[in-house]
Amino acid sequence: MRASRLVSILLLLQSRGRMTASQLAAELEVSVRTVYRDVESLHEAGIPLYGDAGHRGGYQLLDGYRTRLTGLNAAEAQALFLSGLPGPAAELGLGPVLAAAQLKLLAALPPGLGEQVGRVQARFHLDAPGWYSAPDEVPLLPAVAGAVWHGRALQVRYRRWKEPTDVDRRLEPYGLVLKAGRWYLVAAPGPRTYRVDQILDLRVLEEEFGVPDGFELARYWRGYLADFRAHLHRADAVVRLAPSAVARLPGAARLADEARLADEAWLSDSARLSDEAEARGWVRAVVPIESVEQACREFLALGADIEVLEPPELRARLAAAARATAALYASGE
Repeated sequence: MRASRLVSILLLLQSRGRMTASQLAAELEVSVRTVYRDVESLHEAGIPLYGDAGHRGGYQLLDGYRTRLTGLNAAEAQALFLSGLPGPAAELGLGPVLAAAQLKLLAALPPGLGEQVGRVQARFHLDAPGWYSAPDEVPLLPAVAGAVWHGRALQVRYRRWKEPTDVDRRLEPYGLVLKAGRWYLVAAPGPRTYRVDQILDLRVLEEEFGVPDGFELARYWRGYLADFRAHLHRADAVVRLAPSAVARLPGAARLADEARLADEAWLSDSARLSDEAEARGWVRAVVPIESVEQACREFLALGADIEVLEPPELRARLAAAARATAALYASGE
């Protein structure tokens, strides 16, 4: 474990340049005192590593020093090949580059390690997109990725969901995110998030820009997802569910099992079922909903196996939809 950590310190300093003990400790998830001891061990081993004190201090390798000791172990080599998604790489225009890089890495591995990597490729295949949607067409993705990489501003024609739907925007692209098979662009001003498949046209500008100090794409995306989830469920619906509907409503079957095993008022952040069984085995549930419109579409699929008790506007909307459906079929008699 310690040998692996010493190699990691060398590789971090080789790839990033000067780093403080605190930064190294955060990267390696150890204490600063452990970093001090490791650096002293590297000194004793003859590694040309020096440190400067002060506000702008830190550890740094002497200019020109590079290590060929990568320290790849079996699990790390397997993870590298497992993380190489050919579909997204091809969309970025990097399909041949990824294949060539994997081939070179495979040729450089010791025979035993190469065999294990080959077993990973034979037994694991990652397919990120979901089942029920066709892959997005993203013909402009390579151009967007080039602008991200080279720090060039973009003039885009973008289609959004509200009026006016097609708008012109000047964007400073900070980064790209692949989520569930769909590409998103994080760009200033804002920054804000844009679906790449909704960019209708673009022009790469001559203007260059710099990503603000302190901006981290992964941290921004975590905040974006947290905000999205916080606004996803904005109200609750009180419903009665038939046993068959409990099995069909997402998450309700698991909660029904929990309700039989434990007498808890709250069983989940997403829904809760009381342990008071009603006639014919129906149960009450409090289910979070995004909107009346969304809940109406979802609950209509359950037919007569669900009765909405609250809110009144959702109950009225479902009743009107049921009457309209009945009238449609009655008119054909």
